[in-house]
Amino acid sequence: MSTFTTSDGTEIYYKDWGSGRPVVFSHGWPLNADAWDGQARLVAEHGFRAVAHDRRGHGRSGQPWQGNHMDRYADDLAELIESLDLRDAVLVGHSTGGGEVTRYIGRHGTERVSKVVLLGAVPPLMLRTEANPEGTPKEVFDGIRAGVESDRSQFYWDLSESFYGFNRPGAAVSEGMRRQFWLWSMQVGLKGAYDCVAQFSETDFTEDLARIDVPTLVAHGDDDQIVPIGASAHRTAKLVENATLKVYPGAPHGLVGDYEKSFNDDLLNFLRS
Repeated sequence: MSTFTTSDGTEIYYKDWGSGRPVVFSHGWPLNADAWDGQARLVAEHGFRAVAHDRRGHGRSGQPWQGNHMDRYADDLAELIESLDLRDAVLVGHSTGGGEVTRYIGRHGTERVSKVVLLGAVPPLMLRTEANPEGTPKEVFDGIRAGVESDRSQFYWDLSESFYGFNRPGAAVSEGMRRQFWLWSMQVGLKGAYDCVAQFSETDFTEDLARIDVPTLVAHGDDDQIVPIGASAHRTAKLVENATLKVYPGAPHGLVGDYEKSFNDDLLNFLRS
């Protein structure tokens, strides 16, 4: 099992597949690097090097009491990239992972980065404020914290339904995918899972987005019930100077079936462009 130890002593697990130009994947909450397996295998089979890590507190990485905040997540990513000496890398982030990638650039710049992909990503700000009226009310995130704290097993099982859009009329529900989501989610330590809610919901990435100076693909489903597109992708595409917005009509937060295939095609095309 491949791991490295961060400067604050936290062991981070990562997988490293293939060879060629590196494509570095950051996963969403409350999952782990396995959520990217389909894309990691895809790019590795097409001449790229796929690197994906478990965020601290998640999956097979350490579960420290400290450091469960966006700046440290970004620094962990930076230390992974530096430890593997990755250059000309394409950073790909889904949901919270999109925030991690964006904060990485805000803190560390793009010296080692050539392109960025933000899929269903949380920037610029999820929380509803006076300046962000399209955001999600704080009560929703309080409910997430309450669910994680009181009965996280049931909460994660219920969350899988809206995450993949299985609660929509006519949706082809995959019981296996729901069980997979639940299994990944149950690997998150309670402390890390609880702390991360504030990080993905309350962090303002506006200034970080302004620092992205490389080609950026902003991809999002317009039926995303977890990270609604209006306060996220539409705004991000306007804030990033060299951004291309790709909207998947009817797609949920977690892409499945034809939606995932469309994203995979777009990802490969973007990598090759």
